Amino acid sequence: MLRLLMYLVPLALTIYALIDCLNTPEDEARHLPKIVWVFIVLLFWIVGPIAWLAAGKVRTPPEQGRTPSEWHRNQRFVAPDDNPEFLKSLDKDGKDGKDEQLLKDWEADLRRREEELKRRASDEEPKGD
Repeated sequence: MLRLLMYLVPLALTIYALIDCLNTPEDEARHLPKIVWVFIVLLFWIVGPIAWLAAGKVRTPPEQGRTPSEWHRNQRFVAPDDNPEFLKSLDKDGKDGKDEQLLKDWEADLRRREEELKRRASDEEPKGD
C-alpha cells in the first residue's frame, strides 16, 4: 500500500499542477512563459509541479476580478424561462408572423397536392364494365 502511495501522490500533484498551469492566464505566469511551465510540469515529474506551485504563478488575486470566485459572486445564473430579456426576444420573434404565414402556405400547398392526388386516383380507376 505504501508503494502505491509513492506513485499516486506525485501523480496527483502533477495532475493538479498541470490543470492549475493550464487554467492560469498567460500574464500571471512568473519567470517563464506558460508553455514552458507546462513542459516543465510534464517532463520533471516531481520537481516540475513543486516548482510551478512554488514559483510559477502569481498567488495574489488579480485587480481586475478575473478569479473564478469573484466572477461567480458578481454573476447570477438565471434560467432561460425566468430571464425577462430572453422571454422578450421570444415575443419579438413571434410577433412578426413570418412563421405562421409560412405554416399556412405549407398547409395550403399540402391540401392542393392531396386534392390533385385524389383527382388523379379517381381518373385512373377503371370503370366497371
